[in-house]
Amino acid sequence: MSKTVTEKISLHPRNQHRLRYDFKLLIEKCSELKSFVFINEQHSDASGETIDFSNPLAVKTLNKALLISYYDIQNWDIPQDYLCPPIPGRADYIHHIADLLAESNNGIIPTGAEVEGLDIGVGANCIYPIIGNGVYNWNFVGTDIDEKALNNCSEIIEANPKLIEAISLQQQLEPRFVFKNIITPEDKFAFTICNPPFHKSAEDASKGSLRKVNNLQDKKVTKAVLNFGGQNTELWCDGGELGFITQMIYESARYPMQCLWFTTLVSKQSHLKSLYKTLNKVNAAQIKTIDMTQGQKTSRILAWTFLTETQQKNWKFETEQPVF
Repeated sequence: MSKTVTEKISLHPRNQHRLRYDFKLLIEKCSELKSFVFINEQHSDASGETIDFSNPLAVKTLNKALLISYYDIQNWDIPQDYLCPPIPGRADYIHHIADLLAESNNGIIPTGAEVEGLDIGVGANCIYPIIGNGVYNWNFVGTDIDEKALNNCSEIIEANPKLIEAISLQQQLEPRFVFKNIITPEDKFAFTICNPPFHKSAEDASKGSLRKVNNLQDKKVTKAVLNFGGQNTELWCDGGELGFITQMIYESARYPMQCLWFTTLVSKQSHLKSLYKTLNKVNAAQIKTIDMTQGQKTSRILAWTFLTETQQKNWKFETEQPVF
């Protein structure tokens, strides 16, 4: 029986990772990936090549290869035990943001440095700004409460000269706030982006990691090992995902004219009812939920704006020619 190349049709049409990973290309660009690649005969596609996705070093090296191959990144690394995000899913979020901005821009995706995004919880990996800048030439402000994470982001930026003017960083010194101390009266953000901590406690985060590892391995493990990395601030906070996003919504109402679209990932669909209620309470002018699927995982983007459709149309984008 011949093997065929399968397409991940659930990913965004502009996502460069809809086909299975081209390991030949990735190894050419990043030779250290070669030691992690092996043939899995159970794969139905042409090559059968894969990596062990429960191995954090293998996943980090794959990420590095993808960033070098598709996003013009020369050097990228994260400290041990920090979150190592899946590139295809993060790219999907960026592409959906682009579509959202296009709806407020006569159907044209705005590109270039005049489009500035605010990444809440940029982490140590700097993934959203890297992808957003690599595909659409957007600029970003990345914030986090973790100084070590921001220091690593700074090292990534310094190691890739094209990012130096495109990405700036700011530490949130008051962890109970999201936008306070960050958004200034002069700011005009086209969007905010966020992958919020979704657990309520370290114990919940540990259980979540255990489930994730077991889903990728044939044998069951009982000891929670954070194979996928993640510091406390990345994985959990008081109130969990619902509490964090609710706080974000209330704060966003204080900056109604300084951001075109506020957005965040919402991992639990059951949270939407409460979040919509909060958004209506703060008089959001428009609310959208954008579904996303990657493999067996389903998530969604919650987006809201305080601007009327007329105000959205009057938002000034000084755009370049599309870069995709």
